[in-house]
Amino acid sequence: MSSRTTASGRHRRHWLAPPLRPRSSWVGWFAASAVAGLLLVAMIAPRPGGVRDSANVSGPTPAHGTRPIQTPGNVSCRIIVPANPLSARGLAAPYRLTGPHGLAPARSGCTMANAANLGAFVQATILNPATGALRVYEPLVITKGTRPAVTPMVPKLPAHAVVTIDFGFNGTNLTQVGATRKALRQGRCVNGLRHSIFTQVSFCNGTRFFAAALRAEGAGRLVVPRVGVSPKTGHECLTTRSFDVVDQDQSDNVTTTYLLTPRGRTAQFNAANQARLSRSVKINNGSDNELLDAFLDPALGCTPFRAPDLSRGGRPGTSQALDELAAARYQRPPVALVPENDPMAMVGSTFSAEKTNLYRFNVGQDPISASSNASSSPPKYCQNLVDIQPRFLKQYRALLRTGPTPVPSVGDNLLTFMANRLSMSFGNLRCHDYGLFNPVKITLDDSGTAIGARFNVTRQKAACQRRCVFPGVPRQG
Repeated sequence: MSSRTTASGRHRRHWLAPPLRPRSSWVGWFAASAVAGLLLVAMIAPRPGGVRDSANVSGPTPAHGTRPIQTPGNVSCRIIVPANPLSARGLAAPYRLTGPHGLAPARSGCTMANAANLGAFVQATILNPATGALRVYEPLVITKGTRPAVTPMVPKLPAHAVVTIDFGFNGTNLTQVGATRKALRQGRCVNGLRHSIFTQVSFCNGTRFFAAALRAEGAGRLVVPRVGVSPKTGHECLTTRSFDVVDQDQSDNVTTTYLLTPRGRTAQFNAANQARLSRSVKINNGSDNELLDAFLDPALGCTPFRAPDLSRGGRPGTSQALDELAAARYQRPPVALVPENDPMAMVGSTFSAEKTNLYRFNVGQDPISASSNASSSPPKYCQNLVDIQPRFLKQYRALLRTGPTPVPSVGDNLLTFMANRLSMSFGNLRCHDYGLFNPVKITLDDSGTAIGARFNVTRQKAACQRRCVFPGVPRQG
């Protein structure tokens, strides 16, 4: 390590990578800046096996008397799924956030007033199988024991609608609980394996939704618009399955936005509710989808796949499922699919083909096979990551430097954020176990924020080209 002081007086430290902690002990970083009267809070939330790297928006400190009393070290919450969640009434019924193991929301910190730390978010994407039309709807999450600030609107669903519901969380572990004994079965909801949840994310009816969407595409009823070409790079716009943008745990979390009142109550985000709740602020879920749709696409002059959002009066909205449909249709090889060394897809420190495939099916991806392993087995995923993303970041560094950072405490602009995120992903995927080296050299200031980055674009070759295991770690499934 070397250090020097810049002309501006900032002390600079050079690292081959940010100092890594044990995989299970990453802590969160928070940073804030005022944007158009709102407080932008960017967070990296802790979770087993990895680091949270996306941005979220949160409101100011709740009014006096509503600040949650968080149990020290608690990073887990439960979300209560309403009955018949795939129906119109089920979508409009509020989901309730509460603490784990019987802890009250305030005692556990599991409140929507505490959204930056432990907020939960839900997003639905709706397919009309007869016409191929798509719609988005954002079911509301409230803190258990409270009422919505405004009653959610009931969406009008087409006959035989196929609905997928995606969950996102700003903490570490979010566990689904049914409001009735049948609620989770009615929604075909999955939280991971019985003994190992996906951690932040979960799904309802994802497998059936993507199967129906594929049939509608094959029949010519569903036409996914082209991702387009960036006017600033001359290349195709990015997708959530591009190695230019993926990290250690791709295809995670949602683009949902809610309104939060000073008293800690929530409402769906739309113009009418904003006018009615003049003192409310926007809150949302840090996600890879938000990074692509709200930061990278604008920087590159691209437009994400949108559909009418029924919770916003039909205004165009994004969703995790829409991003995956675009990626499935247009991502050129090599295609990044959820790898077995994704911390969300592992069972502890063990690979699980069963859990990985369950995750893949719920985001519309192909299962593990010789074909998919050509790009996304653990060693090949790591190799593609270190060969492809550094070249993209280096080639467009001047352009990306002009983009705002999703997380000010991780990088001072979009380029340094992406570089720091890539470096941390290299460590958390344990890519060094395949004979690879970290291609990113980060410059940190005294606060630990990345303020510069260098990229080694030498092509690398993983030591294990077929599906293999970490040294000393048995494989399961």
